[in-house]
Amino acid sequence: MNFKLTIKKYWEEKPLLLILLAGSFFRLLAVVFSKGFGFFDDHFLIIEAAQSWADGKDYNNWLPRSGATGPGGHNLFYTGIHYLFFAFCKLLHFNDPQGKMYVVRLLHAAFSLLIITLSYKITFLYAGKKAARMTGILLSLYWFMPMLSVRNLVEMVCIPFLLWTTLLILRGGKEGRKNFFFLAGMSAGIAFAIRFQSLFFIGGFGLVLLFQKRWVGAFLFGAGTLLCASATQGLIDYKVWGYPFAEFYAYIQYNLANKYNFETQAWYMYFTVLFGLLIPPVSLFLLFGFIRKWKTHLLLFLPAVLFFAFHSYFPNKQERFILPVIPFVVIGGIIGWQEFVEHSGFWITRAKLLRGCWIFFWIVNTIPMIFISCSYSKRDRVEAMIYLSHKPDLRLFVVEATNHDDFVMPPLYYLGHWPKTVLSMTSVINCDSLNKYTRNNPDSLLPNYVLFQEEDRLDERIQKFRDCYGDIQLETVIHQGLLDAILHTLNPVNKSQNCYIYKITARRGESHSPEK
Repeated sequence: MNFKLTIKKYWEEKPLLLILLAGSFFRLLAVVFSKGFGFFDDHFLIIEAAQSWADGKDYNNWLPRSGATGPGGHNLFYTGIHYLFFAFCKLLHFNDPQGKMYVVRLLHAAFSLLIITLSYKITFLYAGKKAARMTGILLSLYWFMPMLSVRNLVEMVCIPFLLWTTLLILRGGKEGRKNFFFLAGMSAGIAFAIRFQSLFFIGGFGLVLLFQKRWVGAFLFGAGTLLCASATQGLIDYKVWGYPFAEFYAYIQYNLANKYNFETQAWYMYFTVLFGLLIPPVSLFLLFGFIRKWKTHLLLFLPAVLFFAFHSYFPNKQERFILPVIPFVVIGGIIGWQEFVEHSGFWITRAKLLRGCWIFFWIVNTIPMIFISCSYSKRDRVEAMIYLSHKPDLRLFVVEATNHDDFVMPPLYYLGHWPKTVLSMTSVINCDSLNKYTRNNPDSLLPNYVLFQEEDRLDERIQKFRDCYGDIQLETVIHQGLLDAILHTLNPVNKSQNCYIYKITARRGESHSPEK
């Protein structure tokens, strides 16, 4: 049997296997090549915190042992899982930062395959194999999925639990198995422990059960949710702070107090995000199909819409916040759209146009998928720390970012240890601050490397640093990754720059002889 016939046979008999193989291939590319991190939260709130705990430190000062007087609104459950992993690595003397992140990405890639599997099964129960295959292949090969699947994003990690909740409720109703509603609640409880905003999905699931007058199912679902959330997030917070859900309460208070202090966008922003991420005209097909059958597929529609509506209403908006909605839009969209096309006189007579739309979609989708899956994100920051980690004489370093009023925090995880402080010079932290630190600390705590971020006014800034602090000598230049350069060009808000690492060879007023 030739290869083409084998593929065709499996596509008919075991389509999910082929879809998972395709998804696995591109996720493995991301595991190997998509190093670094995507956003602030997926590294500094997860990796830095967890590794510092494993090293007996508390990088973010979240815990009472570091002097924190109360919870800061952070997710200790998901970060705690990484702490256990890093502690296990330390026990095995596996200390290479990049090596450990290969394993972390691999585990996340494997876990993300549940998004494909569960979405396929949900669609199959609603609309059969044809729709299930299309849903699976989209969630397997959408251009952003491989790269995001290997990131430490709570917005992605909570998705399998939300989908499993959906599948259990759906099967519980179809098969009359009431224990499935309790299990669905437990799955929802884990989703909440990972991503607090999953509460809006959970509320949607509960409302659907109430609307359908499944009183026992609703009770069991609520009991399972409360039990599992209490055993995860509640128990951890009780252990740390003395009362359950302390971090959740603090999270609500913090976000209400700071809702206008971050990125505020128009209410319709997430509509444009879905329209662009899912690639038109297919994004229009999916959104139309999702809305068209909302009454029939209320279990898919209501939880996602409640979640979407909250994020659209709340002022603080970032594109990644809406990621949990995407599988639900794809599932509901494919079901509704395929049913519409099969009964639409317009599309029945214009099969070539529809085929052309899908060909256009796959061309536009595949090119960035390959590129992004192999892109090293935040390369300049990561490689700068790795370079310094190999310097046995390193004491402290200064981040020079005087073009701005703040500086880009370096990922100390890749440095391999936790320096007492990270010194910086910005437009508001001047030379006097650095010299004051120098006067008040012994030589063993003085910086001997300086990192210049970005090229603007570089020569002028280098000379000012020499005049301020002392002589410096260029060690190396760490270049930004291609993806970061493109994103920075498209939108300068995306901070990315080459990093120039200089060694401080003598402080001002000292002899310029090499350090001993």
